[in-house]
Amino acid sequence: MPVTATRLAAFTESVIRGMSRLAAKHGAINLAQGFPDFEPPEELLVALERATRGPNHQYAVTWGAPRFRQALARKIHACTGLAIDPDQHLVVTCGSTEAMMVAMMTACNPGDRVIVFSPFYENYAADAILSGAEPVYVPLRAPEFNYDRTELEQAFARSKPKAIIVCNPSNPTGKVFTREELLHILQLAEQHDAFVIMDEPYEHIVYPPHQHVYASALPGAWERVITCNSLSKTYSITGWRLGYVMAAPRIIAEARKVHDFLTVGAAAPLQEAAVAGLELPASYYQGLINLYAKKKEVFLGYLRQTGLPFSEPQGAYYVLVDISSLGFATDTAAAEWFVKEIGVAGVPGSSFFREPEHRFIRFHFAKKEETLHAAGQKLLAVKKFAGKKMV
Repeated sequence: MPVTATRLAAFTESVIRGMSRLAAKHGAINLAQGFPDFEPPEELLVALERATRGPNHQYAVTWGAPRFRQALARKIHACTGLAIDPDQHLVVTCGSTEAMMVAMMTACNPGDRVIVFSPFYENYAADAILSGAEPVYVPLRAPEFNYDRTELEQAFARSKPKAIIVCNPSNPTGKVFTREELLHILQLAEQHDAFVIMDEPYEHIVYPPHQHVYASALPGAWERVITCNSLSKTYSITGWRLGYVMAAPRIIAEARKVHDFLTVGAAAPLQEAAVAGLELPASYYQGLINLYAKKKEVFLGYLRQTGLPFSEPQGAYYVLVDISSLGFATDTAAAEWFVKEIGVAGVPGSSFFREPEHRFIRFHFAKKEETLHAAGQKLLAVKKFAGKKMV
């Protein structure tokens, strides 16, 4: 019998989606896969109803419906100050997941190396391998999850990478990269002639005093930064699968080729409806920060009561919880126990780390407050197990 591609042996199916299936099987509260259980803005719901009755049921322009790209360009300009040409700087994708694959295949040849910070969103290593590249890992160290500048400089010098991937704010750590860190990364990329692939779906979920810095808008960055982004988290529409790649025209011209033969195009009615989200006023984004800041405090309040250590996120809506005091042999065993015995699903942290790290479970708090209270009450039960040897 023919043998399937050997590159597929280097990674598994998504651990995150696997934990969601386990949660559904056992009726646990799903704080594993990061999607809200509340409605998008009303403006989007009204626009979606309208779009289903309009002339939007056939293919849109492959790289994005014109109205959507124009609204997106205006929104990006308002956030970054960059003068974005909707016809030259953007390609609309099926979520940031496709955007990252497009960026990787645009930037890298088979055999190239790509620097990935560890812990990392699980797609990055898989995307590198699928595009024929070799991931090179540089650790982010708990509890702040900062990187060591010397280690990064050595990784660049040793591996001669074609690109580095930076998730900002970071999934799963919640780290927000500072302007100084991004400038350092860009300086190394320029020195070694590498791309900087930015993944920014949590750009609007950053908790004061931290601030989101757009790497693409920094001095000298435009010709080497490839930005991947999504509407999923900002507008609570993870199921719409709308994302984009933004870069200089010479890069986008190549990225469009990759996108065209990967998916042809994103859903036309959803692009039409999403214009309403892109046109929301600046007050919406401040309200989003306030919304998630409140959810964060509700959920972290319960975590503090459990006595389990955790790293408070600077951005995004994830928190890595240290479960080593519970005495499990592995974090996978712990995560399964949380689902079956506690009734709350998280993700074993080892799925995000290159290093043999089994201390953490990742939970998210993109849920209604009543859901977070229900999950929190369940999590309080772990107090009686602290210090015991679990099987």
